[in-house]
Amino acid sequence: MHATAAAAPPITPQASTLARAAWLAYFFLIVYASWYPFSGWHDLGIGPLAYLNWTVPHYWTRFDVATNVVGYIPFGILTVYVLYPAIRGVWAFLMTLLIGALVSGLMEAVQTFLPTRVPSNLDFITNFAGAVIGAGIGMATIDKLLGRDRLRTLRQRWFLLDSSAALVLVTLWPLAQIYPQPYLFGHGQLVPIVSDWMSDLFESPVDIAAWLRQGVQLSVEQYWLSETVITACGLSGALLALLCLLRPLAPRARLVMCLIGAALLVKALATALLFTPDNAFAWLTPGAQGGILLGVLMVSGLAFAPPMAQRRLALATLLISLLVVNIIPANPYFVATLQSWVQGKFLNFNGAAQFLSLLWPFCAVLFLLRSERQPSGG
Repeated sequence: MHATAAAAPPITPQASTLARAAWLAYFFLIVYASWYPFSGWHDLGIGPLAYLNWTVPHYWTRFDVATNVVGYIPFGILTVYVLYPAIRGVWAFLMTLLIGALVSGLMEAVQTFLPTRVPSNLDFITNFAGAVIGAGIGMATIDKLLGRDRLRTLRQRWFLLDSSAALVLVTLWPLAQIYPQPYLFGHGQLVPIVSDWMSDLFESPVDIAAWLRQGVQLSVEQYWLSETVITACGLSGALLALLCLLRPLAPRARLVMCLIGAALLVKALATALLFTPDNAFAWLTPGAQGGILLGVLMVSGLAFAPPMAQRRLALATLLISLLVVNIIPANPYFVATLQSWVQGKFLNFNGAAQFLSLLWPFCAVLFLLRSERQPSGG
């Protein structure tokens, strides 16, 4: 008697750690974008929900409506994914709508106490509409991505265990290119912000970067060299952070090229949209081109290095980039170009973009330091 083949065990639905980490990160982006710049809090004597009874504002534009809708679509998608598998079907859809309404309503209500922000029932409606669309997309895609375990299988095949939060951090790196920066991949410019804060505190000019430079003036060639160092270190740090998450059989070259391509594409589109189409590639200076080439060469030689070496080199390059970008002055050409940036139409998102640009390298450094204390997942 022949033994019959055992039936394949059914797939047990499991919650997605990656979806939870992505949802949390996106939630903080919404908070930052909605409440930026977090200053001047005061009570105007108006109820936080009074905006719901106001007439629809006359100053809205199609761009405002579109960005408000699009901004909440990923939130709706991720909320459906986070609820799975505990809540599924129509209940997941309804719960997502409720969460979207509560989050959007809270963001607008708090703006009542911010003098630079204006709560609007139109913003609430458009944000909620984005959450509805996102919930629909999430319901349509969750079975293919999570229900049939394809996404989990792919992640386990390519990436180390317990890498979900780090993956979210790495995938946020291209989005960190949206906010205008003096130097390509020169994230984490904290010193100018601290200098401005201290100047307001002491009511006198404070320039920490100038104190660190001790009066050293940079020539054009030195600007280019500094940009090359910043670009190369920023690029290699992000790519090495990705590489140390990969398993040996992962398509390393393709994933690295996709990350580089996504970052450069976002940079070009954001520059064209924030300024003019003619400036779409104004950031691709000789120093930036040299930095890209140098960064790619550095990563190519370390693609198959041990994860520990990749982590330590990623940490070193990010720290070098942070040091240089906070010491040298902004490129004069960038300062002139920045004057043409009209931030008004990006009021809801320029804060979130600046948040990513400022904090991404610091979060990456913390992740790499934490990884040094833990064994690599198999």
